[in-house]
Amino acid sequence: MKIEIFQVDAFTDKLFSGNPAAVCPLKDWLPDSTMQKIASENNLSETAFFIPEEDHYHIRWFTPATEVDLCGHATLATAHVIYCHLEQKKANLIQFNSKSGLLFVRKNGELITMNFPVAKLQKVEPPVEIVQAFRMKPIETWKADDYLILLDSQAAIQSASPDFNLLCSLKSRGVIITAKGDSVDFVSRFFAPGVGIDEDPVTGSAHTMLTPFWAQRLGKNEMTAKQLSRRGGTLFCRLLNDRVDISGKAVTYMTGIISVD
Repeated sequence: MKIEIFQVDAFTDKLFSGNPAAVCPLKDWLPDSTMQKIASENNLSETAFFIPEEDHYHIRWFTPATEVDLCGHATLATAHVIYCHLEQKKANLIQFNSKSGLLFVRKNGELITMNFPVAKLQKVEPPVEIVQAFRMKPIETWKADDYLILLDSQAAIQSASPDFNLLCSLKSRGVIITAKGDSVDFVSRFFAPGVGIDEDPVTGSAHTMLTPFWAQRLGKNEMTAKQLSRRGGTLFCRLLNDRVDISGKAVTYMTGIISVD
């Protein structure tokens, strides 16, 4: 069996930055075990698979270790593939069905805008694993699918070097650390060693938590954000009641064919 594959750098307009994702267009679903093996072989933070369904698509995302319910950068990468490489690119609005419900994507010039549901945050006490892993007590700790940790400065975000073994023991997908930005509205980093990703370069889904979090603190609904991983990435965020627009650019790194027996 031959499967088309694309590798796309998301949330950037320059190769070798942003967050790389693999994208595999399918006519029908492969066995879950096969998709997981492909994702493990790719060894990227996410591999997206999608199939056509009537006038929309169904999308799924796999890390090297497990399937996840939502991934922003691989959705951005998938939309980029549809817009730039597939014959279906004529439609400006793309609708994806997913484990997180309906996701909408549209193209605005060079920007691709994803419309996702807002994550519901609950304030909690920081687990001892987080305090020990980061060797500091957060200013605030919030929880949805991930933990969101507020620190006091961009410098603290940049210098963070957590103990991944401790983070693996948390009952969550990952941990977001965030602070007010020096030159943008807010900055963040994202760690998810429990699902096979020590540090994710740029995490679109984390901004379903970060956007409402910072909108309330900054008193505005449109914000620019940077994720301060080694590769780095820029996101443009807008809060829309119970949904959020997350926009970014993407560039194709590679196209190819997978041979699967």
